[in-house]
Amino acid sequence: MRRYLVAGLLVWIPLGITLWVLKLIVDVMDQSLLLLPRAWQTEALFGRHIPGLGIFLTLAIVLVTGMLAANFFGRKILLLGHGILVRVPVVRSIYTGVKQISDTLFSPEGKAFRRAVLVRYPHNQAWTVALVTGTPEHEVADVLGREQISVFVPTTPNITAGFFLIVPRADTVPLEMSVDEALKYIISMGVAEPAHALSRPERYLSGTDPNPRPSSTR
Repeated sequence: MRRYLVAGLLVWIPLGITLWVLKLIVDVMDQSLLLLPRAWQTEALFGRHIPGLGIFLTLAIVLVTGMLAANFFGRKILLLGHGILVRVPVVRSIYTGVKQISDTLFSPEGKAFRRAVLVRYPHNQAWTVALVTGTPEHEVADVLGREQISVFVPTTPNITAGFFLIVPRADTVPLEMSVDEALKYIISMGVAEPAHALSRPERYLSGTDPNPRPSSTR
């Protein structure tokens, strides 16, 4: 009986969470339908709300905005709107913070969350998987030196929380696994290790690596 219960949970838990997340995304996108005149909304056209139609309107808005931002006059309009938002006291603090994060995460030139590494955490004899977020360049680099990198250490199983660390580059071990694979590895608490990952911490822990890394003294 217990075996069947566990087997059923293993089927329904990931499926249920997936369906819940998809429904949440669809419901949020459907809010874009409220931008349409009442006569064009699904209740007026079809007599009832049809979930999912907001996806097409949201994608259309995003695409048009992207096309607008890609030309000269569109950039001028967006810069004008940006200048207005950064002058509003309360809106400025929220908007600028979110914009900096989104530019870092989604910019094609951005390097944040593109690589996974091993770092020593929470003490000198332990390792954990971290995601590289960047390289200190200003005051922090002047104090600590230029050979530092910034990393984010996600917590298990909630990877949206974690710890921000600045560590010496020499004290990190690059991993071949992708960021998606690293996150799955963290969420599963080490159970779902990518089979094709080439870098193994055992090389460094056993002392067989031809170029051993110095131990962290944090």
